[in-house]
Amino acid sequence: MKFEDLLLEIGGFGRFQILILFILCLPRINLPMHFLLHNFLAATPSHHCAIPHQEAFVNLTMEEVLLISIPREPDGTFRSCEMFSQPQFHLLLNSSLQPENNSIIQHCQHGWVYDDSQFTSTISTQWDLVCEQRGLNQATATFFFIGVTMGAVVFGYLSDRFGRKAMLLLSLVCSVIFGMLSAASISYSMLAILRTLTGVALSGVSLIVLPLGMEWVDIQHRTFSGILTSIFWSIGNMLLAMALRRMATDKKPGGSYSYISLFKTPVLRKISLCSGAVWFGVAFSYYGMSMNLTGFGLNMYLSQFVFGVIEIPAKMIMYVVMNRAGRRQSQAWALILTGLCIGANVIIPKPFTSLRSVVAIMGKGFSEAAFTAVFLYTSELYPTVLRQNGMGYTSFVARLGGALAPLVFLLDEVWRSLPEVTYCGVAVCCGSVAFLLPETLNAHLPEGIEDVERAQVKGPPQISAPEGMLLQSLLK
Repeated sequence: MKFEDLLLEIGGFGRFQILILFILCLPRINLPMHFLLHNFLAATPSHHCAIPHQEAFVNLTMEEVLLISIPREPDGTFRSCEMFSQPQFHLLLNSSLQPENNSIIQHCQHGWVYDDSQFTSTISTQWDLVCEQRGLNQATATFFFIGVTMGAVVFGYLSDRFGRKAMLLLSLVCSVIFGMLSAASISYSMLAILRTLTGVALSGVSLIVLPLGMEWVDIQHRTFSGILTSIFWSIGNMLLAMALRRMATDKKPGGSYSYISLFKTPVLRKISLCSGAVWFGVAFSYYGMSMNLTGFGLNMYLSQFVFGVIEIPAKMIMYVVMNRAGRRQSQAWALILTGLCIGANVIIPKPFTSLRSVVAIMGKGFSEAAFTAVFLYTSELYPTVLRQNGMGYTSFVARLGGALAPLVFLLDEVWRSLPEVTYCGVAVCCGSVAFLLPETLNAHLPEGIEDVERAQVKGPPQISAPEGMLLQSLLK
């Protein structure tokens, strides 16, 4: 008798399976805290060369010392990696003057001074991984993922040979040890080695949890098991942002903000609810189409290739459309047309394979266009003090949509076309919600909550043509 048959006889999803899944899901919360830690661990705050004290500086303010010691960029900001070899006192009379010659400009000789308003300490500030050494800063993420790659090979083989449970326990113990040692690193080399070993250990957790959970449940609950474990990744993703934000020193006026702040004021509450619905619809329809490779009459491998190819022109077209028609119209119609394409294939008869394939490819293109637009649009909707909270919240809602999308395929037992109808309805409804959001084309980014509330009444402030061109070039 096969093990699956035995599970069916004793009940394939009882209290034991629920307990096993719960225990296996807990380590998944820890994974994004390591996989995405680089964003905070290696953050580089604004900085400039350290200026050694001189007697001539006694009566000067800090701004004046910087003015005569550090050259400026064309936009007026101080350069991060260069300084004058000798103080340029003539700049005190006219700060717009240029240095007499470039030979007096040199690289930083005495270290750097960092802005600690957001990050009190990162590996960039601790070991001066800036300017010529900035490559080492980014390499820490590479070392970690090299470890993950090595761990995939090692634990993939060992878990089949020595058992899932033993290797899962080993990877958990190793990840705790190496993670704690990484936090106590006293040199960059030590950190790089330990982050690599942490990646090896965590790769075992990532690889073993899902198969082990699926092996202990019956066939009917395998999909549920897989989606449930993936949801705990999203929970860990949110906890990472919340934990680090609580730990960070917030010296900005007005105090700290949280996810609750997204719903405190009327306009921001409307934006949060509507953008959450849009993100859910975008992810739900995107993954619904991406995971239905055999439902449009094409070869499975050809479908995957064509679906990937269509994304490139979709992004290019969306770049033009968003700058012409605006963010709101582009976002709404891209998602609505995605739903209509999905719905059209419900009506088109199965024998019309070519037509169904063309419509499906168009739908995938519109779906990718909607996903491309929603990142930029959402970033422009939220104020600076809440932008990361807003992106975290909408990303969480999107992951819920992505997690639910595969489960909708199970509705074909009720009615063969019910999954497509569901994807179509959700996409059209969520796309229509986008019309309720304010337009942000050529508008200044709001800095505070009051800017968002005021802009709804007065309309978004417009930026001049040069500023608009600069912003577009930065967003490419």
